[in-house]
Amino acid sequence: MTALALPALAPLPLLHLALGLALAGWTLLFLFRIVLTWYPSVDLTKGVMQLVGAPTEPLLVLTRRLIQPIGGVDVTPVVWVGLISLLRELLVGQQGLLTLALLRSQLTG
Repeated sequence: MTALALPALAPLPLLHLALGLALAGWTLLFLFRIVLTWYPSVDLTKGVMQLVGAPTEPLLVLTRRLIQPIGGVDVTPVVWVGLISLLRELLVGQQGLLTLALLRSQLTG
């Protein structure tokens, strides 16, 4: 039974690394968005700022429909930092699902 399970788990280390890096990158982009809210004159559709605006804006647009600005401040980037951090911890954190599966596959392999 173990011989059948090992080929299915072969891409697990790469998936673990890629997902961890992707979620960390998204967190960093949303942190940039939080800082950029202090500078309303910055245009996120031009130049280098597109690297921050393009991947985050679709999620923020959806979230803004549910969460209105509080005191004139857009809090949706903060919400996404929390959600992505939670997801990252649940999947690739120290006790995350993929981390535990990776450890189990290393012990059995």
